[in-house]
Amino acid sequence: MIILTWILLAPVLLGAGAIAVLAQRRAAAALVRAQAAEARAAGHARCLGLLAEELQAPGLALLGAAGRLGAEGEPVAAEARQVLRLADEVKEVLAASAGPRCLSEEKVELAPLLQEVLAGVAAQLGQGRRQWRLAADFAGLSVQADRRALRGALSQVVARAARLTREGDWIDLHPVVTSESLAIVVEDEGAGLGAEDLSAGAPTAAERTRGLSFGLAVARSLLEAHGGELRLEAQPGIGARAWLVLPRARLLAA
Repeated sequence: MIILTWILLAPVLLGAGAIAVLAQRRAAAALVRAQAAEARAAGHARCLGLLAEELQAPGLALLGAAGRLGAEGEPVAAEARQVLRLADEVKEVLAASAGPRCLSEEKVELAPLLQEVLAGVAAQLGQGRRQWRLAADFAGLSVQADRRALRGALSQVVARAARLTREGDWIDLHPVVTSESLAIVVEDEGAGLGAEDLSAGAPTAAERTRGLSFGLAVARSLLEAHGGELRLEAQPGIGARAWLVLPRARLLAA
């Protein structure tokens, strides 16, 4: 009886085993394909990031050179802004597809970081010149943050201020410390554009970042990864004020 049972069940058991092996092989093949696709996507993202950086540098340099030419430089400035808009669009695509950001946190002294950011933007402007005022109050202020991410957010906001100002205009940076937050405030004398782009009343993140210029969407996502936010105030024809806000708990020294 037992032998007969095994004879009857053997094909079923062997068939189930074969099906299981086939399923495992298919799952393994699917995993390999998924890993390959992820590697290709990462490679494309790196290429797009490099493209955005390569576009931003000459765009700023052209804008700076156009400022020295006065009214005759306006066609050059228009082309420079077009290049910068293209770089901005690439960055926003990358920011939207990046997903949650992993932070590598450390103690970051704000004064040296801001000096580095200003030097980088000034170098990209080439012969174009802006007047920078970095408040002495930054001395001694340190935060717990991802240095690279914070530098990226600051660079986007400061570069935007440089883009929307003219030769010789002032750009001021100063801290505002409250019981709940630390804000790095960037004020410029530019066109005062884009206040509506960061409207808190917009129902979704996509709508709140629609139309942001010069990487503000990227800066906003970097600050949100730190538990902070980016706010923008603007008055057409007068200028703009950007608030890069971090939670007070991130302030290490004051």
